[in-house]
Order: sequence, then C-alpha cells, then structure tokens
Amino acid sequence: MSVRAVTNSVTGESLPVGKILCLGRNYREHAREMNAEVPATPVLFLKPSTALLRNGGTVEIPTLSRQLHYEAEMVVVIGKEGKAIPRDRAMDHVEGYAVGLDMTLRDLQGEAKSKGLPWSVAKGFDTSAPVSHVVPRDRVRDPHALQLTLQVNGSTRQQASTGEMIFRIDEIIAFVSKIFTLDRGDLIFTGTPRGVGEARSGDTLTATLESVGTLTVTVG
Repeated sequence: MSVRAVTNSVTGESLPVGKILCLGRNYREHAREMNAEVPATPVLFLKPSTALLRNGGTVEIPTLSRQLHYEAEMVVVIGKEGKAIPRDRAMDHVEGYAVGLDMTLRDLQGEAKSKGLPWSVAKGFDTSAPVSHVVPRDRVRDPHALQLTLQVNGSTRQQASTGEMIFRIDEIIAFVSKIFTLDRGDLIFTGTPRGVGEARSGDTLTATLESVGTLTVTVG
C-alpha cells in the first residue's frame, strides 16, 4: 500500500488520498480550552497528502519545533466526487470512516498566529496526519453517536462523543464542497474534543473510535 493511501478494512482495497481537509474548533469545549471563539461557520485548513501516516507508524517531530500536540478526530473518507453538494445528499458521498490524529506543532502555530501569518507548517509537516483503516459507512449505524478516545502511554487524555460536534457531517460536506470540489479519496478531519496536550519523543498514542477501530502510533 502506498503511504498516501488508506485501506478499506472489509475489502482490503487501497484508496489513494488526495486532499486532507480539516476542521478547527468543531467542539465547543475544545474552542474554550484554546481561548478561542466558538465558530458560526466551519473553520477550515488543509494538510498535504504527504502528511499521511499509516497505523503503526512513527510521528517525526521536525527539528524546528519543540512542542508537538495530539488531537484525536473522526475522519470522513469521501467516496464520490461532488461540487456544491446539497446537504440532503451529502452522506451519499461518504465512503466510510476512520480515526485520525491531527498532530500540531503548537509552538510554531502560536508564533504564526501572533504575527498574523499562515500556520501551514505547524499542521502540514510530514507524518502530521496519522489515519487508521477505513470502515465502510454501512458498518457504522450513527456516526454522530460514537465515543472518541485518545490515550497516551495508556492514560486517557481525550474522551467525547462525536454527537458533541458543532457541525454535523452532512453540513460539513455541503459547506466544504462549495469551496473545494471533493474527490474520491479526500479525507475530512472533523475536529477534536477538549483535552489536547503535548506528545513527547517515545510516547505511544492510541486513538479509538467506537464502531471504527483503533489507531496506534509512536512519537520519534
């Protein structure tokens, strides 16, 4: 399997990944812990496909940063191309679901924000987007009622229900597709709940999404 692909857990099919679209502040408590406003519309940023990391891989901290943070998230995998997708048809474009980690160089992000500069480096570096295998959408009864958990070295740091998301999946797809044409293999990281924190070299991160599975990576 190419490192820039995700795998269907049922069929074993390898699906090449194109865009990685990410939501910021999609859980109220996370917005509050970051001292940020709760958004009225989805907050979007991008990661390149080269950020993708397979289950069992190693997150490499770039030498220009000294503060790596973890953010566990539900990932929506797009299965059908679409542009300006109506909300009532949005779920037809979902291939399945995965659990992912939005790894963030928090010191670089904070510095960029303070200067009013872009923070692509802080979010898009190589290995910043670990993703599990993909579970087909028909295997997940309700994607808005799943428990999402993140453990660091066996200690629980994040735990929430995807029902706490501010923007639901259909709303996210409808909004995003007005701006970007969605292609098969695109990934949407749907935001992280409260409890984000620092990951250090040697740590083992285990993210679990109910009905989907587990993602485990180490920090190099």
